[in-house]
This record gives sequence, structure tokens and C-alpha cells, in this order.
Amino acid sequence: MSTQITTLPNGFRIVTEPMPGLESAAIGLWIEAGARHEHRDQNGVAHFLEHMAFKGTARRSALQIAEEIEDVGGYINAYTSREMTAYYARVLRPDVPLALDIIADIVLNPAFDAREIEVERGVILQEIGQTLDTPDDIIFDWLQETAYPDQPIGRSILGPSLRVESFTEADLRGFVGSHYGPGQMILSAAGAVDHDRLVRLAEPLFAHLPSKAAQPVARARFANGERREMRGLEQAHFALALEAPHYRDADFYTSQVFSGALGGGMSSRLFQRLREDKGLCYTVFAQSAAYSDTGMITIYAGTGAAEIGTLAVLTIDELKRAAEDMSEAEVARARAQMKAGLLMGLESPSARAERLAKLLSIWGRVPDVSEATARIDSVTAAAARVHGAALIEHSGLALALYGPIDSAPSLAALSTRLAA
Repeated sequence: MSTQITTLPNGFRIVTEPMPGLESAAIGLWIEAGARHEHRDQNGVAHFLEHMAFKGTARRSALQIAEEIEDVGGYINAYTSREMTAYYARVLRPDVPLALDIIADIVLNPAFDAREIEVERGVILQEIGQTLDTPDDIIFDWLQETAYPDQPIGRSILGPSLRVESFTEADLRGFVGSHYGPGQMILSAAGAVDHDRLVRLAEPLFAHLPSKAAQPVARARFANGERREMRGLEQAHFALALEAPHYRDADFYTSQVFSGALGGGMSSRLFQRLREDKGLCYTVFAQSAAYSDTGMITIYAGTGAAEIGTLAVLTIDELKRAAEDMSEAEVARARAQMKAGLLMGLESPSARAERLAKLLSIWGRVPDVSEATARIDSVTAAAARVHGAALIEHSGLALALYGPIDSAPSLAALSTRLAA
């Protein structure tokens, strides 16, 4: 399997990776414009725009978009993240041209019909309401906002209801005009694809687009902070964050391994201590996320009102202990989990197409999988412990609590215990 990259004169990038033996292909357009690229009064517009892509174009109605892709047994979808928006499809080999044409059409020629804007506004408001009613969803938005206050990267991807209620066609077209340039777009495909053919198909669709400079984003600043929301729920929801390395940081893989050993599976420290030994929770995990200039290790658990204090204290104790005595066996297990997750994901053309686009965006190239596995394998227990100690000493804490949390310790108390 070989990756090929072509860049058109206007900056539009095309990346492919054929997967012999497959009869299907995943193809999509990844755009380097997400919630982080919004101004405060635009918060939620990138996600609204993603929804509107499927509501009709100059050539196709919303129903025709759905029918054309499903008539050939394919599917089409999209998502918005803090740094990217993606529009992608999965189809059989002969239908790659159709999928590409539909994706190009919905991204470049959205109709933004007034009636459809109102219909989709209602859908998004329902989505926001559903999130607000799901404690183990909304707490992560609150944690992000607490860790990065008054910053685009800290704001909700869905946006607040009041903003969503006010968006107009002009707001949608304005965001597209500012951020949907060819230099911000990556056409990525994997599976039953031919690179040269895809380039020939893409050129008449994208080569004419005028180049535009990428809009700068404010640099992320991680801050200590706390948000406590009392509510009469069955569970108290606890989410804690420390600043972690960004994508290009030399310690990126070390951070991933450290968080995996801390709370990445059933054998992890947090799972064994908080669930298996103490019976304090059903769900507990730690994970490490990264962005272009910052990252976060997040620890989450749901517990009872009477147990929240104990759970919070033991979480801090396990975090400290991991930085002091994380073993070679724990690190080896975390490395194996990371590599298995990476390699298993590559068996899916959809996951592979997404990986190609993200790596090309981050590095300007697509590193071989062996490069990633070698860097994972290079993480030692000693390096993980040093990294954990540095996190504790330098990163600070952000805390979000939701539910019956009267007995939960304050951020100041947890910070003092962590530093002791």
C-alpha cells in the first residue's frame, strides 16, 4: 500500500491510499475550519454549516442527495470538530465518481434555502437540548470551557441556543467565504481508489477555486478553573483535565502512553483502584487529546453523591502514584493497546481516509505507520514517569462537576493534594 499526494496550483490537496482486495472506497473532503475558527458571535456556525450541506444544492434537493448515494448502496455523513469539518462517503469502486461529485456539490454549491435553514435550526436546537440532558456529554463541554476560558478552542462545537436561533444565510456564507478556500481543503480517499483517476476527476471540480489565505486562530492558553453544577441526578459526574502536549510535541506519544496506563482500559490504575478495588463507579477512564498547539489529558468518572469526595481524592492519589512508580509492564501494555488500536483502525477505509487527511494537515506529509509504531515503542516507563511528574508540576488543573456534588472537594483542595 502506497500513499500518493497531489497538490493543485491553487493549494487544493489530494491524498489517496489504495487497499488491495477491497471493492469499496471511503472518500471525503476535510476542511481546516472548525469551531476554533469562529468568532464569539459565530459560535456554532461551523456545525450549522455542516448540517446545511445535506439540505440541498443548486443541482440537487435534500432528498436527491440522499437518494443518489443510497441508490448505489453507499452512505454519506459529516462531522465538525474544533479544528476541522469533514464531509465523507463510503461507496463501491464504480461509484467513486458519483460520491466525489456529490461531496463537491454539497460543499461548494449549498442552496441555503430559507425554509431548510429554519428546519435545520430546529434539528440543531434539539441536538443541543439532547446534549444538555446527557450529563456525561455536557460535562466535557464544560471542562473544555473551564480549561480554555474566553477562547474559541474552549467553546462548544454546537454553540449556544441563542446563537443558533439567530444565524442567517449571510452568517453561513460569510464563514464559507472566510475559511473554505482550496488551500484549506484536503480530498482524501482510501480503499478501492486510483490516485491518478481521482486527480483527473477532482481537477474540474476544484482547480478553478481562487486561493485564499488561512485565517489565523488565537493561541490556546490552558487555565486553572472549576465549574460546579448542582442537580438532583442519580450520579455525580467528575471530569478533571491537565494540559498535555500538542500533535507536534516530542512528548505526544509519551502522553498518550501515560494516559493509557493511567486509565485506558480494564487493567489500568484508575479502573482497578476506583472500580475493582473500591467499587466507587461503573465508568472511569483517562484519555489524551491533542490539537495543533495544546492538548488535554482528561479523567472522567461517574459516582454516587456519597462517594464523590473519596473518588476525587483517590483519583489525585493515583495520578501522583503513576508519576512515581509506573512500571515497565504497565507501559508495555499501554503501548500494545495503542498499536493495536492504530493497526486495527487501518483495516477500515473510512478510518484510513480520515488518518490520511489529518496527518497531511498536521505534518504536510503522511508518515508511514511504522514511524508511529516506532515512536510508540520508544516510550519507556522512565519517560512516562518523567512526563507524569512534569504534568503534575507544570500543567495545573481544570475541574468540572455535575450532579449531587455537595461533598466534592474544591479545585484548590485537589491541587494542594496533587502538589503535596
